[in-house]
Amino acid sequence: MLGFLSVPACWCVSRVLRELLAVSLLGLACLGSANAQCVKTVRWYDDAPYSFKSPDGKVIGLYADIARVALKGMNCDVRFVEMPWARALHELQQGRLDILPGTLHKPDREKFAYFTLPINRSPNVLFVAKRALDNYKLKDLADIVGTGFRLGAQIGVAYGPGYDALAKTRVFSEQITTVTSRRGAWKMIDQGRLDGLIADEATALVELQQMGLSDRVVKTDIVVSVGPAMFALSRASLSQEFLAEFNRSLNAMKADGRYKKIFESYVPCLASATNPGCR
Repeated sequence: MLGFLSVPACWCVSRVLRELLAVSLLGLACLGSANAQCVKTVRWYDDAPYSFKSPDGKVIGLYADIARVALKGMNCDVRFVEMPWARALHELQQGRLDILPGTLHKPDREKFAYFTLPINRSPNVLFVAKRALDNYKLKDLADIVGTGFRLGAQIGVAYGPGYDALAKTRVFSEQITTVTSRRGAWKMIDQGRLDGLIADEATALVELQQMGLSDRVVKTDIVVSVGPAMFALSRASLSQEFLAEFNRSLNAMKADGRYKKIFESYVPCLASATNPGCR
């Protein structure tokens, strides 16, 4: 009798162990699936110091690192997608891009994007060909109106309310040449096809140095806008709850010093402990 009972007992224990193992494997599979689902697409472009590739091919930079660390704090991974600015805005609107770093808050963008806490403050400044300094005496952006000054403007980029007001006038709008690439615009200035370009100060200085144009394209004292840059989150693919969690992750980075460390590793200035950007 005991021998007869021992077989079913072993079989029952074995069956229980198999069922427990199956449940455990299912739980691990579900956990892995949940983690795999939390992968967010983030736009990047060759735009030092904000995003660029390291020698080993990794996407790094101020915005890239902040996105990576903030998402990690939410148990999410990042998938960087390379695309120009105008296309990134369109993809964000369609929900095919989750996060667009370095965006200025504009009312018309609220239709398709949530905006995070500010992540950086770097002014948009007018850069001009050095040869143009003698031809145009400029103290304000409005001084170029009616002068024949050829201004480059990047498609889809916001330059602030002052620029928007001027752009509504026929004379000023006729002086604007739209460009898809900032680096392409620097070449156009050097070739005499443009006289100037409005650009983020930090990015422009880095690019001009890299391209060997620092002595031929120079920064003016004309600051066009100083609004803080943010991360834009697609309303089509993300929720307000995700926005709140992302902001909590950003605040945690500022509180424990990770934001400051990332900022100062890419931008040649000391970061503020409370406000984004240089002190």
